[in-house]
Amino acid sequence: MTDAVSAAPLLLLSMPQMADPNFTRTVILLCDYTEQGAFGLVLNRPMTEPAWSLIKTDPPVTVHPDLFLLVGGPVQPQSTWVLMSEAQGPDDEQREIAPGVLLSVSKELTLQMLQAAPSSKTRVIAGYAGWGPGQLDQELVASGWLTLPVDPQLIFSVPADEMWEAAIRRLGAEPAALQMSSGVH
Repeated sequence: MTDAVSAAPLLLLSMPQMADPNFTRTVILLCDYTEQGAFGLVLNRPMTEPAWSLIKTDPPVTVHPDLFLLVGGPVQPQSTWVLMSEAQGPDDEQREIAPGVLLSVSKELTLQMLQAAPSSKTRVIAGYAGWGPGQLDQELVASGWLTLPVDPQLIFSVPADEMWEAAIRRLGAEPAALQMSSGVH
């Protein structure tokens, strides 16, 4: 495990040479990284279809017409998480990833968020990004990712389509100036 990644949580910013279309121009909240692998959530990939057209719950709920889910990654797209800037719901169903960033797996909270108007304080995410043992280390060595400390303001206040460029600029780099090289992933 590299020192940078062992300091998870952090944000992973994909480099332009990232060949996997699931991760092109993505910002990922890396929540966990251990010898068994890594778990993260893509933060800037909204689904193209509104949530109401995709979500089928039992019992049925009326999903807010303006809500769009985020694609958290290609793994288990039927699983959902709620990312929040402040605590909501039972403490035992949420955990602080970083100050100002909490993650919940509560089914009840997810159902509430599906029915509520979209909020700048929450994100409903389907699926996740996962890496096997050593895989993320190899991608970092191959310059597939840049890292940035977790920033709740970036996560909750920057529009998804602007997040990657805003994150790159926070590192002091110009997105258009990033070097293209052979692909990873």
